Amino acid sequence: MKSIYIVEDDRDLAGELSSSLNKWGFNTFICEKFDGILEEYVEKKPQLVIMDINLPFFDGFYWCKKIRDISKVPILLLSSRDSNMDIIMGINNGADDYITKPFSVEVLVTKINALLRRAYDYVAGDSLVYYNGAVLDTEKCTLMYDNRTTDLTKNEIKILRILIKNKGKVVSRDKIMMSLWNDDEFVNDNTLTVNITRLRSKLKDMGLKDFIKTKKGIGYMV
Repeated sequence: MKSIYIVEDDRDLAGELSSSLNKWGFNTFICEKFDGILEEYVEKKPQLVIMDINLPFFDGFYWCKKIRDISKVPILLLSSRDSNMDIIMGINNGADDYITKPFSVEVLVTKINALLRRAYDYVAGDSLVYYNGAVLDTEKCTLMYDNRTTDLTKNEIKILRILIKNKGKVVSRDKIMMSLWNDDEFVNDNTLTVNITRLRSKLKDMGLKDFIKTKKGIGYMV
């Protein structure tokens, strides 16, 4: 379940947003400290931020930039204004999208889902692979999730990469073994089992239990 941090000083609207998004399957947190938004963000570790522009102490542009300085989390700005300058300022300060009040929950959820897909459920570039909040760095041989990082072996990296590239599909054991096999090392069935078991243990320690699913007699999938 994706978590959303709602930064809105209109308590009634914040409550309505939270209730509506909960019904759509999101976990929500409402900002409590408008002078400590960055600290709350770090504590909550949400997968997306909904940020109003007009806030006490500092405006949403300020906090958007502060969050963007430390994180690539998707940020959706809310405003009762629809001037081009506000949109430009929001994007320049790191916002990913913008929606003006009043708006329908359906439109908001559509924008949220689009941002989440772009941020977490795709493969980008040659070295970074993103999926469900996890970031696989094939150059550094690391996996990052929920502000934690673990080192992976070359084979573990290859296994995760091929599974994520084929997300939602079963990848056969033979296909995975071929991806691991190089000129000086033949990977047999037992070697694959050992690598999968070790990888699952690392994933579980990071809070990613059942990340890799087994399809008995066929292979694996995420």
